[in-house]
Amino acid sequence: MKSTVPHLQKGDTVGLVALSSLVKPEMLGDATSFLDDLGLQYIIGDTIQAKHDYLAGSDEERLADFHEMVKNPEIKAIFCVKGGYGSARIAEKIDYELLVENPKIIWGFSDLTYLHCAINEYANLVTFHGPLLMSVGRIDAVSKRMFLQLFSPMELQYTEDISPLTTITPGVARGQIIGGNLRRLVNTIGTKFEVRTEGRILLIEELAETIPHIDSMLQHLKQARKLEQLAGVIIGSFTQTGADEAALFTLMKEYFADLGIPVVAGFKIGHEETNIAIPLGVDAILDAQEKVLKILPGVH
Repeated sequence: MKSTVPHLQKGDTVGLVALSSLVKPEMLGDATSFLDDLGLQYIIGDTIQAKHDYLAGSDEERLADFHEMVKNPEIKAIFCVKGGYGSARIAEKIDYELLVENPKIIWGFSDLTYLHCAINEYANLVTFHGPLLMSVGRIDAVSKRMFLQLFSPMELQYTEDISPLTTITPGVARGQIIGGNLRRLVNTIGTKFEVRTEGRILLIEELAETIPHIDSMLQHLKQARKLEQLAGVIIGSFTQTGADEAALFTLMKEYFADLGIPVVAGFKIGHEETNIAIPLGVDAILDAQEKVLKILPGVH
């Protein structure tokens, strides 16, 4: 299991950064008022204003902003405000030892999946797969409540009270949760940040990819032998696929049904109004019969 990170307290200061696509700073209002509601102070990183083509500043600027936030002892959490593309471009230059020495909450999803993989492995730290702060005005109340897991250690339990779940294959698995955005997971293959799946429960989610594209990405994972030693699979939100749920489930069965591991679909984790935040790198139990996912806390 990865090392958990210190929990937040009311009045703590958090850092806001953009490590991927460029941000419209005038759109930050919802994010900062949400942090006010949580009782948190915040420092806005240089990358929120920065611009370099389609990126939130040059690679050097984004890297420096991230390192400054990690080094600053006042900052207890780093929230990535936007996804898009770009975090992979700085992964190789991050000082992972600095993160080991200054463990703190790192939160984001989508493009940040690449950094989740990198930080989980190279700093051995738990990170958080949760809504980007730029979209906090578009998520529902239950998704907003998930930020409370940062304030005290709590075991999460995802049941059908949150959303209807579909068992693709039965069974019970225990293992570390890893994963995130399917395209970004595939992007890690062949790099030193390649996602490690052995004995782990894999989360996948995706936005605006057609069924053939999703098929090609799953095929890539399969040929890279990333499906062979999985403990289980959590299928999150696959939004704007241009196909109905039945077509998606048929595809998932093709890839996962013969693995002899529990696979459950329907988790509202991903690009949707309901986006349930979870820690990555902690132990979890996936029970496909009972349709329950239990996850250990990501903070201490």
